[in-house]
Amino acid sequence: MKPDTVFHSASGGPRVRVLVVDDSALMRQMMSELLSVDPHIDVVGTAADPFIARDKIKRLEPDVLTLDVEMPRMDGLSFLRNLMRLRPMPVVMVSSLTARGAAVALEALAAGAIDCVAKPEPDACGDLTAYGEELRSKVRQAALTHVGRRVTSSDESALTAPALRHRDIRMIAIGASTGGTNAIFDVLTALPGDAPPVVIAQHIPAAFSAAFAQRLDRNSAITVMHAGLDQPLLQGHAYVAPGGRHLRVYRRGLAWHCRTDTEPAVGGHRPSVDVLFESVAKHVGGMAGAALLTGMGSDGARGLLALREAGAYTLAQDQPSSVVWGMPGAAVALGGAQQVAPLHEVAARLLGRGELP
Repeated sequence: MKPDTVFHSASGGPRVRVLVVDDSALMRQMMSELLSVDPHIDVVGTAADPFIARDKIKRLEPDVLTLDVEMPRMDGLSFLRNLMRLRPMPVVMVSSLTARGAAVALEALAAGAIDCVAKPEPDACGDLTAYGEELRSKVRQAALTHVGRRVTSSDESALTAPALRHRDIRMIAIGASTGGTNAIFDVLTALPGDAPPVVIAQHIPAAFSAAFAQRLDRNSAITVMHAGLDQPLLQGHAYVAPGGRHLRVYRRGLAWHCRTDTEPAVGGHRPSVDVLFESVAKHVGGMAGAALLTGMGSDGARGLLALREAGAYTLAQDQPSSVVWGMPGAAVALGGAQQVAPLHEVAARLLGRGELP
């Protein structure tokens, strides 16, 4: 955040300056009220379309933008792409609970948005407590992220040690949160069609997780699907935890299966990366490889440590290539990561092909 433009709350902490962009006057008012409940958030303005937003961004210098996907004069996705090219800043996309809304929201994440939140259902507008908490949390997280930074294979490696010659990996587990949709995309699209089965826990709204799995499937050599209630884990397949459901791995006879459930959230998350990783540690152990990618908080750190203690190969994404180095940083601090590596090396290392000169 910009020190010369940041307000301060009564407690003396920094306030996140937010500009709300939505063509609906009702939504602008509702979101402004929900955000203003937080003493650390200051709604500095609203805009009914991208052209008004452009002028207010220059004048008000917000720290975070909330941006509607569908608006008149210029759609939110086109505006986002222009914004990321000319003035990169943290953006939280607001999308309808439709198949098209989910697909566009994922395009927005690929274009540089930090996170997305679904618009509340019309019949849910009476009680917006949970929605308000989610919206405020994502705005606060967005304010702490790095925007416009993407580490490529030409960038300097941040490895803490040479690549390990580890045993054959029979299953891959991946966890992520903020910035994770793009990070997981990069990892999965780098895997060959005969890769070991992959299980994935990404913090994502339930309305968007199916579209996320479909986007991964369209662009990957492996088959990617929304994890079901109970299914076998197959080579060349990846299984994405549905939003709002935990994903666990277990063994049935000689075969590994996965199942989803709606047991209580762990650490405020469902799916929880810790829940997934701990099930892999218990049932796959030393035959697993796991990567904890970009994300806010510490979910997955304890689970990555359990995997390492079970003999699995464990990896954390490095700070320069992470949108937020919360979850992988927590795993490193806890001793759960055998290695720290940039995003572009994660797939090769999980396959045991990442040895560097």
